[in-house]
Amino acid sequence: NITWRRRLSEAQLKLKQLGQYTLEEKIGEGGMGTVYRARHALMRRDTALKLLSQERTDPASIERFEREVQLTCQLTHPNTIQVYDYGHTPEGIFYYAMEYLRGLDLHEVVARYGPQPEGRVVYILTEICQSLAEAHALGLVHRDIKPANVFLCERGGIPEAIKVLDFGLVREYSGNEQDALQMTGKDGFVGTPFFMPPEAFRNSSQVDPRSDIYSLGALGYFLLTRQFVFEGKSAMEIYEKQLTSTPVPPSQRTANPVSPELEALLLRCLDRAPEARPQSAVELRELLLATPHANDWTPEARADWWNAHREEIQAQSGTVCETASPIPTVKIDFESRMQQ
Repeated sequence: NITWRRRLSEAQLKLKQLGQYTLEEKIGEGGMGTVYRARHALMRRDTALKLLSQERTDPASIERFEREVQLTCQLTHPNTIQVYDYGHTPEGIFYYAMEYLRGLDLHEVVARYGPQPEGRVVYILTEICQSLAEAHALGLVHRDIKPANVFLCERGGIPEAIKVLDFGLVREYSGNEQDALQMTGKDGFVGTPFFMPPEAFRNSSQVDPRSDIYSLGALGYFLLTRQFVFEGKSAMEIYEKQLTSTPVPPSQRTANPVSPELEALLLRCLDRAPEARPQSAVELRELLLATPHANDWTPEARADWWNAHREEIQAQSGTVCETASPIPTVKIDFESRMQQ
């Protein structure tokens, strides 16, 4: 009985016990589920526990949830969130456990501290490239690189570790249109419009690693300027601007200096034609490292920044994956919008 199971699951959550895990506090919530800070009974370490929403226990949602775990488990790079455990209770609560991070995501960084210096932006982008290079080599495309899905924290003695989060929209890149339709629905697809490449609006089967390169360009632009590449009240308005407008150079949208070399590289990433962009995360990382301020954000500079801000960050944070981002991921029914 589904109703009985749901009531039992809700009662179990109220008791804050899920198998070997004790739920300490809710730290995030999104479309697919809720994330708790939890503690394992035997290992006694903080863990981020993601629970599939009880409203999403249909076979398709469970399949997507399991797929997110399975794909993320293939990724072992230090710049990618690590999964520790996966399972479900007899009552039907699906969950997986991942490393618990204390820090802040890039949306919070820009909201609190404004446009970021070029050296830091280059450092962040090169670290993300390393995470994506592993994913792309395995035939996986992230599809939702955005500020809320990149986390800054102190980890393993590294004063500013970069973690790529939320592989819930990842798909295996095969170029097969039917595979893409099975993942996204026959008439739509998912993503975050401000950071989505034009090909993702048109047809999900056209998404490949170069689509993540576009999103990285849009992310770098946002970090430098605190502005989106294209503004719009709807996803379709943003898409139309991508097709008809040229991005304003980031140097014209911030008071901070932006080198011509980085500006040209970001604009190249934002080209509407995938073949005109850097063709891989490895290539983009090499190009970023060749820009004039690639070495400015030194370990000493990172340590100084975290020493100055650690106390306030720890007081306000402690989160991971699937936070309630002010930049939402949406499902877009492209065909019906075109017919309006």
